[in-house]
Amino acid sequence: MLLTAPGTRTRPSLPLRAGIACALFAGALLALVVARWGPLMSLDRSIAEGLHRRAVADAGLTHANRILTDWVWDPWAMRALLAVVVGVLLWRGERLLALWVAATSGFGTAVQQGLKAAVGRDRPQWPDPVDSAGFAAFPSGHAIGVTVAFGLLVWVLALRGAGRGPRTAVLVVGVVSALGVGFTRLFLGVHWFSDVVGGWLIGVAVVTLSAAAHRRWAPNGRALDRRA
Repeated sequence: MLLTAPGTRTRPSLPLRAGIACALFAGALLALVVARWGPLMSLDRSIAEGLHRRAVADAGLTHANRILTDWVWDPWAMRALLAVVVGVLLWRGERLLALWVAATSGFGTAVQQGLKAAVGRDRPQWPDPVDSAGFAAFPSGHAIGVTVAFGLLVWVLALRGAGRGPRTAVLVVGVVSALGVGFTRLFLGVHWFSDVVGGWLIGVAVVTLSAAAHRRWAPNGRALDRRA
């Protein structure tokens, strides 16, 4: 156990600092979205219009993006991935960590739905849509879902001593998936660019702040699991 001299300030952990930074950036972006800040609205519209023209012109690419967004990176697919992770942890007797992963995933979904309801941002509207989506636009639930799922998976691997190879492989797949799902939502014309960026920031904030909380309040999770 590390002892700190009286009056000495301990530096926040890297996950905590990263989580706070992402939360602050997400908050600033949210404020700009709510205020309908002109330059951001123009950027959103420019990206959306350019990609929509390509989506209308290329039916094959549009179909491929729909498969990726509806099946590979769908929020329910990400929840299924985390359900497998939770199941494996339970099978290994890691009940506290399994509960932590499930609670973090649920918290991410709650934040997403709460912000969508509070902001109520309209999705892009097109005379010739190539896809459709319900509920409000900000933030992107797909972006949050992928970021939280792979972020938690990387964290669990690191926490349980997985080698650098597996962790790097999962991290690369996660980054590609997060960028990929963001592109599909923009290409299909159902989200604005700022919706996707907000989803990424919120997802990273949820995972890193959860990791920091676990480090602070559940450092002996394995021992607690054994005694339960």
